[in-house]
Amino acid sequence: MSMPMASPMPMPIPKRAAMSDWRPLSGPLAARLSGNGRRVVFIHGFTQTGRSWIPVAERIAALGYEVVIVDLPGHGDSGSIRADLRTTADLIASTTGRATYVGYSLGGRVLLHLALMYPHIADRVAVLSTSPGIVDDDERLARRATDDQLATRLLESGIESFLEEWVAQPLFAGLALTDEDRRDRLRNTAEGLATSLRLAGTGTQVPLWDRLHSLNMPVLGMAGEHDLKFHPMAERIAASVPHGSFGTIFGAGHAAHVQQPAQVATRLELWLRDTKAATALSR
Repeated sequence: MSMPMASPMPMPIPKRAAMSDWRPLSGPLAARLSGNGRRVVFIHGFTQTGRSWIPVAERIAALGYEVVIVDLPGHGDSGSIRADLRTTADLIASTTGRATYVGYSLGGRVLLHLALMYPHIADRVAVLSTSPGIVDDDERLARRATDDQLATRLLESGIESFLEEWVAQPLFAGLALTDEDRRDRLRNTAEGLATSLRLAGTGTQVPLWDRLHSLNMPVLGMAGEHDLKFHPMAERIAASVPHGSFGTIFGAGHAAHVQQPAQVATRLELWLRDTKAATALSR
């Protein structure tokens, strides 16, 4: 049953720490951790790296959690790794182990696979702007063809040109990349991102809608209020699981954790607090 969450009062995000304050975490994927306590893992979206979650992750660390940021295959310091969604879920499970998991877009799709494949290590799962897959076979094939064409264009045009094209999509209306965000995304390579599109794009994904009911851990679905495509998806995800919650991120579109990091952090804080007892019983 889906439980709507009350509108949070955004709390200040702590001053961002230098990457030197984050400790490397050994594993098959590049990952860094900070803080102490129960583990919360953050998984980024396409063209980003784990660093995109730092403003949110540091707020959660300040509450007494150990937080981990991971670079997905084809991205950041995992740029040379090639993997589809299921293999990526395997790699994340091997890297970060038992934890609460938080994922955005591509990262959320990976986490739905992880939660279904490894429910014993996913204490809680929060997904932001995430699709469980395209149900219609023809639409899914068309999306796969589109992603393949996009990958070809990326290889031809290069990462800088592609990035400008990517964030100019109507899906990202209202998103203005900071210089820091742009530099971080440009750490990716055309080859890595193209492979990610071809191996882990939405068109490659077997739809998971009819399996969500088997997720028995607390699940939080979030979406920006202006994200007309993914907002109803987040509501439906929350309604499809036994212990679902839903939260709107106000004043945000698809990349809500970039546009409204304080509000996303507060949503997560309230959800972590409200589900703490259930998680403790499962340990």
